[in-house]
Formats: sequence, structure tokens, C-alpha cells
Amino acid sequence: MERIRWAQQKEHASATIHLDRKSPPEAQAISTFCQQLYDFSFVAKCFHNRPENNVRLILQTAPTIRDFFNGEWLEWYALMSCLTYTKERGKRFSCARNLSITLQNGDSHELDVFMLIDGKLPICIECKTGEYRQNIDKYLGLRKRLGIAAESFILCITGLSDEHAKGLTAMYDLTFVNERELATHLARIF
Repeated sequence: MERIRWAQQKEHASATIHLDRKSPPEAQAISTFCQQLYDFSFVAKCFHNRPENNVRLILQTAPTIRDFFNGEWLEWYALMSCLTYTKERGKRFSCARNLSITLQNGDSHELDVFMLIDGKLPICIECKTGEYRQNIDKYLGLRKRLGIAAESFILCITGLSDEHAKGLTAMYDLTFVNERELATHLARIF
């Protein structure tokens, strides 16, 4: 996903994913995933080049597809993780994705995923697939202004190691997780 996002940001027409340094199961999983991207029209073409051991993807230019690879996929993943977990737990909830809010002082913000569990527990998830460090202060201030507990204001960052997430969580009054640990963290708070 990161390779596709990078290629789109640089306005390349294609992306090549090299498989020569991958284990056979990893290479197969990547090839299968790329084929699924093609099957569902997320990429225009998918070429499996076996002699050179790579997959070449011709990228879609549709704005909705570009938005998806620029991080919208993580917002949908976070929302679906929350919905699945609340349904499994039998919780009452309200939720929104890309919720626009305006604070009393006129500051406007967009919340990637916001949920209210049982009418009383607010959970805010901000999703980042790229650089996130420059936004930490903004999210810390927003969390405080909204009155949301640190464990319920979550920064879900792709590719962040578990150890790094724990370190950032200990350092800041926010919760940092990667996409693999999001559901586990939700289980801790409700």
C-alpha cells in the first residue's frame, strides 16, 4: 500500500513491487493482494513478471481511488474494527467517519473516526499512514479541549512498531497504536 501511495503522490503512472527479497509465502501473499486490487478495480492493470520476480501495477487516476491509497483505507479499517468490536460486545453506539466539528472558539477540526459507546464513552481515532509527528501537539490540545481520556484518544499509525507505540504513549498524554493492535486496545477500554 505504501508503495502505491508513494507512486501516486509522485504522479507516477505505475508502481513496481519487487519480490526477490521476499520469502515465498510473502511473495505469494503480495501477488494475491495485487491481483485482488486489480479484481476490485483499485489498479487499472496488474502484471506478474515472473522472470524478473516482480509485480507491476498500472495505477488508477480516479480521485476516490487516490484518496483511498492516501489513507482513507485506514479510516475505513478503523471504523470497521470499531463497529465489529461493538457489535460483538453488544454495545449501543453512535459513530461517524470524517466528522467535522467546530469548537466554541471557532476552531474547526475533522475527526477521522468518532464513536460514543453506551451514550457516555467517547472514542476518537485519528489515522495516519505517513508522517504524524508534526501533529502530536495538535491532537494533544484537541484531546484536552474535547475532554476525552488519553486511552480513548487514539492515534492509529500504520507500520509503527509495538515498542515505539508504547514509548510514544508513555511520553504523551495520547494513545498510539498500529493497525494490528487497534482491536486489542479497544478491548482494553470497553
